Amino acid sequence: MFSVTQSSKSEFLDKARQAREERKGQKDKERAAINIQALVRRFLCRCRLQKQLRNDVDEFFQASEAGTTKRNALSIFKIARKLLFIYRPEDKMRFEKLCRAILASMEAENEPKPDILQDNKLVTLYLTMLVTFTDTSTWRIVRGKGEALRPALTRICENIMGHLNQKGFYSALQILLTNGLARSKPSLSKGTLTAIFTLSLRPVLAAHFSDNLLRSFLIHIMSVPAVITHLNMLTPEVKTPTHDLLRKFILFLSREEQCLDICVCLEGSHTLCLLGNLIHLGFLNEKVLEEEANYFVKDLTDMLSYCQRYVSQKKSNLTHWHPVLGWFSQTVDYGLNESMPLVTKQLQYLWGVSVIRTLFSDVLSKKLESQEPTPPPPQPSTSQNNLPVKNLFKRAFQKSASVRNILKPVGGKRVDSAEVQKVCSICVLYQTALSTLTQIRLQILTGLTHLDELLPKLWAFICELGPQGGLKLFMECLNNDTEESKQLLAMLMLFCDCSRHLITILDDIEVYEEQTSFKIEELHTISSFLNTFVYKMVWDGILENAKGEKLELFHSVHGWLMVLYERDCRRRFTPDEHWLRKDLKPSLLFQELEKGKRRAQLLLQYIPHVIPHKNVRCCCFGTLSQRKKKSLELKYDITIDGYDQLRRLPANSIKGVIRVKFVNDLGVDEAGIDQDGVFKEFLEEIIKKVFNPALNLFKTTSGNERLYPSPTSYIHENHLQLFEFVGKMLGKAVYEGIVVDVPFASFFLSQVLGHHHSTFYSSIDELPSLDSEFYKNLTSIKRYDGDVGDLGLSLSYDEDVMGQLVCHELIPGGKTMPVTNENKISYIHLMAHFRMHTQIKEQTAAFIRGFRSIINPEWLHMFSTPEVQRLVSGDNAEIDLDDLKKHTVYYGGFHSSHRVIIWLWDILSSDFTAEERAMFLKFVTSCSRPPLLGFAYLKPPFSIRCVEVSDDQDTGDTLGSVLRGFFTIRKKEPGGRLPTSSTCFNLLKLPNYSKKSILRDKLRYAISMNTGFELS
Repeated sequence: MFSVTQSSKSEFLDKARQAREERKGQKDKERAAINIQALVRRFLCRCRLQKQLRNDVDEFFQASEAGTTKRNALSIFKIARKLLFIYRPEDKMRFEKLCRAILASMEAENEPKPDILQDNKLVTLYLTMLVTFTDTSTWRIVRGKGEALRPALTRICENIMGHLNQKGFYSALQILLTNGLARSKPSLSKGTLTAIFTLSLRPVLAAHFSDNLLRSFLIHIMSVPAVITHLNMLTPEVKTPTHDLLRKFILFLSREEQCLDICVCLEGSHTLCLLGNLIHLGFLNEKVLEEEANYFVKDLTDMLSYCQRYVSQKKSNLTHWHPVLGWFSQTVDYGLNESMPLVTKQLQYLWGVSVIRTLFSDVLSKKLESQEPTPPPPQPSTSQNNLPVKNLFKRAFQKSASVRNILKPVGGKRVDSAEVQKVCSICVLYQTALSTLTQIRLQILTGLTHLDELLPKLWAFICELGPQGGLKLFMECLNNDTEESKQLLAMLMLFCDCSRHLITILDDIEVYEEQTSFKIEELHTISSFLNTFVYKMVWDGILENAKGEKLELFHSVHGWLMVLYERDCRRRFTPDEHWLRKDLKPSLLFQELEKGKRRAQLLLQYIPHVIPHKNVRCCCFGTLSQRKKKSLELKYDITIDGYDQLRRLPANSIKGVIRVKFVNDLGVDEAGIDQDGVFKEFLEEIIKKVFNPALNLFKTTSGNERLYPSPTSYIHENHLQLFEFVGKMLGKAVYEGIVVDVPFASFFLSQVLGHHHSTFYSSIDELPSLDSEFYKNLTSIKRYDGDVGDLGLSLSYDEDVMGQLVCHELIPGGKTMPVTNENKISYIHLMAHFRMHTQIKEQTAAFIRGFRSIINPEWLHMFSTPEVQRLVSGDNAEIDLDDLKKHTVYYGGFHSSHRVIIWLWDILSSDFTAEERAMFLKFVTSCSRPPLLGFAYLKPPFSIRCVEVSDDQDTGDTLGSVLRGFFTIRKKEPGGRLPTSSTCFNLLKLPNYSKKSILRDKLRYAISMNTGFELS
């Protein structure tokens, strides 16, 4: 019984399990069927969609080929999106057609479409509604019998406008204008823009230009980037706006608190946009600008001054970059950057000819009186730089029958007069623009110097200021902190900035021959004024405590002064001793330098040219080098290859004492003890070899044959190491006061001094010192009246390098870029920069690195380029025989009253020419020029020794030889022997000749053979 029941239970469970598994299997089948159906439906749907899209693409291309559909950019974009969505390898032909269609559409003129077409339609609709319901002039109901309803309906329109203003109407219009105009090409149509401007103006007119609505209009509408430009281009009828808008704006902003309120609300970027729109309106309304010039200038100055507060000189965590203002510490709206070129174009009207003529009308109306020319005073011509001066003045005075009076400080005009105050405020405006709009500073300066007459007439205006005119007035302003003084100094600062910019962009022909803007005599007067002004600022202690505006003024005046001084160094236009301050005693300067007085240090740093070069600055240089020597006291022996050993010495070791021992061809030490003389000979031999153009480390310029690094020096292995070594050796020669006859090209010395890093350095000005003919050819391109493109030039330079023609591109891709009238100035400067800098950049850098490792660059700041050349090669004046006689040492029985010595000095002074005297000096000392400070500073001192035998038999002075020399007792007649020299000791070895004529002939022969001890 129990077993039967148990069996039935098992069967029941089995059946239940089987039924459950069957139900599960059925569900799995149903689920699988659904998935399969979904995949199939998805596949079929995708196939249908792909087929449909391919059909659309094919139909588009067929219609395009048949010419029934316009293939604009928008339609191609839509069809391209479809094709790329379904693209498969079998669609290659369709893709090819798409590419062809895209390329074809690039040639078609596609007008920019609104971002969202539907939104644009709505904007137009809403604007039309607002234009209609804010003015009753277009309503038909008020015509005829409905005229009586006009006041009531007008009131309704005013209520509508009032309600709109309360709901942020101007803010909405500002967003609409900014989105449509703050881009390179406006997306608003003429009708839309006209409607917006009309709507924005209606509340202002209805309220009769109330302050509140004028404020809203300026903040929201006039601050939209270049809105006046767009109105002027799209709707020319707005060119001369009705309702006298500009005058209303000027007068509203003339109240300082309201102008500040506007600026605070707008912040920097939008304030700049408002500024641009106001300037553009001023340009379009010359009459209003002329009548309201004072207020207009004040408004612009206040707005620029507000922006200037946030202009920073460098990047920081708190600054943002602005394309016009530079680093700016307020938030910058980068969405406006695309429209900044248009804003910049508006700002340019401020320094355009039209606005400058209107604002500076009082200055420009001044007539520079004419007088009959008088012959210029004769100019001394002791140096090569002075030679062109005579011809220069001759050409200048032949140029016209009469010339204007030379402008000199005369005084007579009250500084508190309305005319002076107006000109001062205008100068403050432009000076504020220069310091605020940092990224377009050069554009402002170029615009202000475009009128040739402005700067001379501004100088004439400055000359008339005060009771006596000129310096005294401005020195008093430096000591006063009044607003009037600040404005006068701003005028001087603007004059200096503009004049400096003008002179740096004029070439020598324009400055010296054509005398553009300034006459040469006026440059004399201006440079004298600037020189005294800067000297007084330094010596009276004003510079030591100068900050802010005074410091900027100093740098401005000093920069203009140094540009004039450096041009005068290249080509003289001032008389001798023009730059010196005769009231400054060198002894007082030395005392203050010894005491470490700040003003003496600043004088040497900024205007060393006011003290004599030969007697003061060279002494300072010598003193500095002597102190350095004493602090080192190092000695090194050179007994093996000089270059190899010296190259490895550190700079401080080279500054120490170096002993040299020569080894002859047999490997035996040559006789002789080095007491600085042997090293001098060693140094001279090195310099003589490395500067020989045949070695191709250095080349000579065409014409005056001066040295500069060779562009092809790379043929030497390790040529840059050689240049560094040469720089060290020349530095050692200058450091030790050894004069070497090495004439450098002026442009190369300028680079050694670091002038090429100056903001005002111009490569084209230095080019004549490299190749005067090449300079003439380049400047002729600048003056070419026709189409420069006809000359077939490109932005490249072709050079014959060791028989092969090499093309150097002045800029990347330059050989394919033609020179045109638009880029010819850039071409000239690029070419000059390439010839003097790029070609020899590495060689020059290596030389300077070596030279400055020995000579402190700060020591060289005391000297101009010609003065450094004299420091290296000695004075270019004639040899002072009395000075030489006074500092000559005699040996071997010779003395100052010896017969042979008396003959020698008489021959040098009476029989020899200046050129032969230079040859004599070179024969004895290896340099044809005397030391800069005179023969007292020649080391070793100039010596003359009586010799009886040839150099190879000479064992030095003995008691017998000295007595024989002293009493003129000869072993035998030395008539067959020649004078010899030891240049390392600056020693002349002179036989005891019996006749003066023999001495003269032998000495002349010896010096003309240009040999030393080897010819005896």
